[in-house]
Amino acid sequence: MGNALLEINALEKSFGETRVLNGISLTAEAGQFVTLLGASGCGKTTTLRIIAGLESPDSGTIFLDGTDVTRAEPNRRDVNTVFQSYALFPHMTVEQNVGYGLKLKRKTKNEIKKAVTDALALVQLDGFEKRLPSELSGGQSQRVAIARAVIGNPKLLLLDEPLGALDYQLRRAMQIELKRLQQQLGITFIYITHDQEEALNMSDVIAVMRGGRFEQLGTVSEIYDAPKTAYVAKFVGNANIVTANGATVAVRSEYVNIEPAGGETASGALVGTVSDKRFAGGQLRVSATLPDGTEITESRHGIDSPLRVGDRVVVSWDASRAVAVEGENE
Repeated sequence: MGNALLEINALEKSFGETRVLNGISLTAEAGQFVTLLGASGCGKTTTLRIIAGLESPDSGTIFLDGTDVTRAEPNRRDVNTVFQSYALFPHMTVEQNVGYGLKLKRKTKNEIKKAVTDALALVQLDGFEKRLPSELSGGQSQRVAIARAVIGNPKLLLLDEPLGALDYQLRRAMQIELKRLQQQLGITFIYITHDQEEALNMSDVIAVMRGGRFEQLGTVSEIYDAPKTAYVAKFVGNANIVTANGATVAVRSEYVNIEPAGGETASGALVGTVSDKRFAGGQLRVSATLPDGTEITESRHGIDSPLRVGDRVVVSWDASRAVAVEGENE
């Protein structure tokens, strides 16, 4: 097992006639932030629930810190989970919510009080001990849920889209806070999301899931700069997929140049027509359609461009930026 904290091997799971997991395997090292990234229905939450012991796999094994926990009850695994709903007890104060797990473990009042104080300080909620969940904002509720999950210093923390209910600006801020917290604690995080920005901002390792399988597993750089399939290239970073001369390549939009076409163009140049221009996500995106119908998008900083929809343009990119991928444009 080496330095592996979590190892899942060939997990399979079906619900009735529907196959949800198709033999997935993953190793997470101690202290890593691992993200399962994928669209709804790809098997992310089922994987998380199996790791937590809330579902049983049809086949495959799960090892936690060298111990086989495949059939172990949830309370026999040194694992805590943070759900999107936070699942705070509405009738309990913040300190009662955070300390609840330690109370079940029959810790003394002094031990619980100190641990709660430390946990709330960790998530920057000092002074919130007596508040009820109804008196908290969404971001504060999320921090309370995290404090409750980490207070017992579990070996593994599972997070099921915990930022999904927050607005965009708060979600961005909480991404930074979660990564800071994970690094400070040194706990292994298994995080699931459908949001590629969250995955890219926080992760050490990303597993892109599709149809109950891992389409690609790798570091942030490997997933973004060296996608293996057209699906990964499009899902993470929304790359352009171009098929020519029997080869399919992915080119990130930031590496594409779309410029006005002159009176004559070089032989072999990609000439197209501007089909769209819009400002999105802090960047200007200009799309051009080639004669075969392929649409290629360039992204650049700024809020405008002299190009207009209908303009004739030349599309180009540095050949070193094109990555060969499996699969056709999807």
